[in-house]
Amino acid sequence: MRFALMTEPQMGLSYADQLAAALHAEQAGFQTFLRSDHYESFPGGSDRPTTDAWTVVAGLARETSHIRLGVLVSPVAFRHPGNLAKIVATVQEMSGGRVELGMGAGWHEEEHLRHGFEFPAIERRADLLEEQLAIVRGLLEGPDGWTFAGAAYRVDDARFRAKPSPMPPIVVGGEGTPRGLRIAARWADEFDLTGSSPDRAREIFVRLDAACAAIGRDPATIQRSVMTGVVVGQDDAAVGARLEALGRAVGAPAGGEWLAARRERWVIGTPDEARAMVRRYMAAGAERVVLQDFIPTDLAMIDEMGEYLVRAAW
Repeated sequence: MRFALMTEPQMGLSYADQLAAALHAEQAGFQTFLRSDHYESFPGGSDRPTTDAWTVVAGLARETSHIRLGVLVSPVAFRHPGNLAKIVATVQEMSGGRVELGMGAGWHEEEHLRHGFEFPAIERRADLLEEQLAIVRGLLEGPDGWTFAGAAYRVDDARFRAKPSPMPPIVVGGEGTPRGLRIAARWADEFDLTGSSPDRAREIFVRLDAACAAIGRDPATIQRSVMTGVVVGQDDAAVGARLEALGRAVGAPAGGEWLAARRERWVIGTPDEARAMVRRYMAAGAERVVLQDFIPTDLAMIDEMGEYLVRAAW
């Protein structure tokens, strides 16, 4: 089992906060440190400062040594695919080959509109995602002279220098809609399932197998991961204190509906309870668990996740 630490820095985290979390994740044994790509502060207060995802990852690439780094996921409206390909290739070189690229359709309408980004209907955003995936792969992997003609983008006589080495894995995230699975089967190295219980994850991964088979792709060639919230502690008292901190961070009482709606799909509890939930995801077919940490300034919890989960004997 592989583990990634996922952070939501739009909740007011500075670059220094993110660097501290990444360094602790590296020391704790996490294989990957990921962050979201958002410009609007949520959940919780909407007036907290935010940072640009890829600028931060570029900085982390120079201040970490071996942990993999990535963005999960970059929405289609935020960057032109040619620009995104160049950014990713640059950070791949800066990191010595440790970058992962997550791409998705995006979802936060107010965030888009407040920053001048278009926010078309989901069908249109999915169309744009397919074209962007084609272009990013074509520029990063294709030969000189590679050409693409789509409804939204056109590439003529590509001359992309330098090609990244190795090619960064492309992760497509989603909730397991039929079209999302078809897009992942066609373009992704990894599909990351969000917002799902272990039982639903098992069902979605079966559908992903079918989507791969429908286009002649071996289902074993696409990795499967799940993103799940996390709150762990050495005992019930520690877990309770961190749930209270989580409630303050997201603006929802620890015993309220926000958390209650997530308990069946989050890794919450003491070491034994947390490991039991991870095992359920493993049994469902997940090869990586992306632990979404809404309180990453609690560096001790990152250290404990390393002890309880990342370095556990699975």
